[in-house]
Amino acid sequence: MDMEQEELQFLGFFGICKEAIVITFRHSKIFIKLTLTLILPLSIIFLAHDGFSTFLSQKIITNEDTLDTTQLGTPAFNDKSNKISYELTALWLIKLVYLLISLVFSLLSTSAVVYTVACIYTAKDISYKKVMSIVPKVWMKVMVTFLWSLGIIFTYNLISGITLITLLILFWNNKHNDISSTGLVTILIVFVLYLIGFVYTSVIWQLACVISVMENSYGIQAMVKSKTLIKGKIGISFAIFLVFFLCFLGIEHTFERAEVINKASIGIGVLCLVGLTLFFLFGLIIQTIFYFVCKSYHHQNIDKSSLADHLETYRGEYVPLTANNLEMEQFKV
Repeated sequence: MDMEQEELQFLGFFGICKEAIVITFRHSKIFIKLTLTLILPLSIIFLAHDGFSTFLSQKIITNEDTLDTTQLGTPAFNDKSNKISYELTALWLIKLVYLLISLVFSLLSTSAVVYTVACIYTAKDISYKKVMSIVPKVWMKVMVTFLWSLGIIFTYNLISGITLITLLILFWNNKHNDISSTGLVTILIVFVLYLIGFVYTSVIWQLACVISVMENSYGIQAMVKSKTLIKGKIGISFAIFLVFFLCFLGIEHTFERAEVINKASIGIGVLCLVGLTLFFLFGLIIQTIFYFVCKSYHHQNIDKSSLADHLETYRGEYVPLTANNLEMEQFKV
């Protein structure tokens, strides 16, 4: 990045996207290799899971409809029932394998791209071989942060779900078998607040993954630092999340509508694959640049030599990092 650190704080959403495009094209060779190795397989896994899950779900629904009209205890009924059980087992196995493999590739992709952008920022010599040798060590910290984030999001969803169900019970009118107007408005407000809180938590988690690579903190410490960093930049962080979330939904919806497995709409499938791959790549680069923007906004100058030394620690054996590996300096505006 050619911009001075003091100038990064003034980058808005489009400025961050532009900077991400510039970095990608200037260092296209290494990003292409990382994309083909890590991000493309992640995209293939996602679309394959989405396609097969949709295909099996439709078959299960069709078979269940047929089962409803089949006489109980007949050979046809037993055959169809066994077929549904087999398809349900296959569906859950596919989902389990997908979750495990996608988690590994997602964390590896995050570690690789964030580490690469950090090396570009410090003007360090970077190569594909070097990144791939370091990624497994960086991945360990990102995984700890992810697990903490997963636990926090699960707890948040659980509490929110219980709250919404409680409100539904309290405002349910048994006499008219519906919800009162006051109750409906209250539940709607709580649900909107839940969505805002969910996006906020997701934004903190994404930035915490970047912090886990850039600094000595990971896990809950990275989450706390992330929460502090996004203050003053919440609007941009929400914009990044929502734009990419909508793009993600658009790609997924297009792929499902194309019914690639049933109709062999290979062209649309390939376009969705390319779009999703670019989406993952630019999302990670933008999130990393956003980290530098937040640092600049809070007047925390990252000393490039200290950051370079911190990145070099990944080349040795993985050991607990100390607070002296990365020094934060204050600069005057």
